[in-house]
Amino acid sequence: MAVEPNRWGIVYNPKAGTRKAQRRWKNIREYLDERGVKYDYVQSEGFGSIERLTRTLANNGYRTIVVVGGDGAINDAVNGIMGSDAEDKSSIALGVIPNGIGNDFAKYWGLSADDYRLSVDVLINRRLRKVDAGVFSYFDGEKHQTRYFLNAVYMGLGARIVRITNETRRFWGIPLFSYLSSLFLVAFERKLYRMHLRVNDEHIRGRVMAVAIGSAYGYGLTPSAVPYNGWLDVSVVYRPELRELISGLWMLQKGRLLNHKIVKPYRTRCVKILRAQNAEVSLDGRLWLDRHFPIEVTIAPEAITLIIPN
Repeated sequence: MAVEPNRWGIVYNPKAGTRKAQRRWKNIREYLDERGVKYDYVQSEGFGSIERLTRTLANNGYRTIVVVGGDGAINDAVNGIMGSDAEDKSSIALGVIPNGIGNDFAKYWGLSADDYRLSVDVLINRRLRKVDAGVFSYFDGEKHQTRYFLNAVYMGLGARIVRITNETRRFWGIPLFSYLSSLFLVAFERKLYRMHLRVNDEHIRGRVMAVAIGSAYGYGLTPSAVPYNGWLDVSVVYRPELRELISGLWMLQKGRLLNHKIVKPYRTRCVKILRAQNAEVSLDGRLWLDRHFPIEVTIAPEAITLIIPN
């Protein structure tokens, strides 16, 4: 039986964030019903299920798929759509109702977990924009693997900030306090990682504190990146003195990181990661544990259709 063209498929992640985030889902459903939205919803059971459920919705003919969750849930949904059997993946409109732990990508578009009504109204209004998807490719020893991202790939300190922010936010439940806690925890670490990257035919070798490869804002680590210009922004962060690190973290919070002297920015369409010894790596806040190198990060222009505010 064919799905009605205007019926939404909604994926809700109940384990994302605090009890407050879970209670919000009841309010979201009530508002959807109040606005007369036709929808079917599925609830994820745990890690990895959002990708599977989104892929199933796409395969079953839903052309509006809505994620109720944070950056990690959006990442899973994008990979579900891109891994589906849908003939024209860009014909699937992806919508977001922020409800998770990290909502950096939603925040870029002016959406907030504090105003679910606005997010639903945006979806009903249905203004579409094609956005780029980052492509993270590698060979795992048996076959070529591809993962997609909308926000950024983080290596080293950037991945640690994201992970610690998520962990502290689960404990404290307060986004700003969690973020400041994560900055405090890493401020005195200044750990360096042996990396080897190739960006625009330039080889970057040596001990590096952090690398971010962003298609979008990337938690402030790639503040000039926009998800619709066909380019990747890269920030390479070198070893700072302690006072430089503290000022750098302040500039990160203010969106001025690229002005810091320990940061070298690039703009490119391809990054080769040849080595990132012992460095944590994450895509949109999802830790990558496969640890196979080399990795090639490229951009797929206008690969995803997003529902955005006016």
